[in-house]
Amino acid sequence: MSSPDDRSDIAADIPENSEFSEISNDNGGVSRRNFLKGSSVALTIPLIAKGEKIVKAGGAEVKVLGPDKVNITLNINGAQRTASVETRVTLLDTLRNELDMTGAKRVCDRATCGACTIVMDGKPVYACTVLAVDAQGKSIQTVESLDQNGNLHPVQQAFVDNDAQQCGFCTPGFVMACKALLDKNPSPTKEEMEMGLGGNLCRCGTYDGIKGAVAQASQEMKKTRTMKGGRGNG
Repeated sequence: MSSPDDRSDIAADIPENSEFSEISNDNGGVSRRNFLKGSSVALTIPLIAKGEKIVKAGGAEVKVLGPDKVNITLNINGAQRTASVETRVTLLDTLRNELDMTGAKRVCDRATCGACTIVMDGKPVYACTVLAVDAQGKSIQTVESLDQNGNLHPVQQAFVDNDAQQCGFCTPGFVMACKALLDKNPSPTKEEMEMGLGGNLCRCGTYDGIKGAVAQASQEMKKTRTMKGGRGNG
């Protein structure tokens, strides 16, 4: 137990202009009860600012989010979707838990397997590595966007035709990675194909089927572009 002299040392360390400078006991020190009360106030102050606020940093105003939930708007599959999430929540968990879009799978949750792959601004991205608040203003495509009035997208159909899936956990991520690859490079070489899908893993080992699916989807998507009247535009 601390002596009055010890508590006097504590009081001496408190700045004169501090809101705690007048907390003392009759012996000139700080009482245990009042010191703990003052400490709890000091610890509570950082927690008062919640949600969203503006602070000045380096002479500029900076928006600070959190720790409470904040409202966000995401452009997903061409539609504006809103959610209320904590700033630490990933895009993957927002899709699955807040927006009921469960196509992207939560398998490794550490950017190693690719099962959560979505397309953001035309590039394949691991949704588990992106904070939902940072995805605002981006164009996001999930596997749900491939629905064509109840018909499978050419990439999805190619996966079925080439038996390119077994357990299915990796399939949505592979499908989106394949689509991103073929949108950018309609006729990839074998090396380009392997490079484009290098961020996705299939624990069942259906890589030969996946390569066959990419080759088939490449031909089908080129036919679709031609049929849409653009002769390559589409």
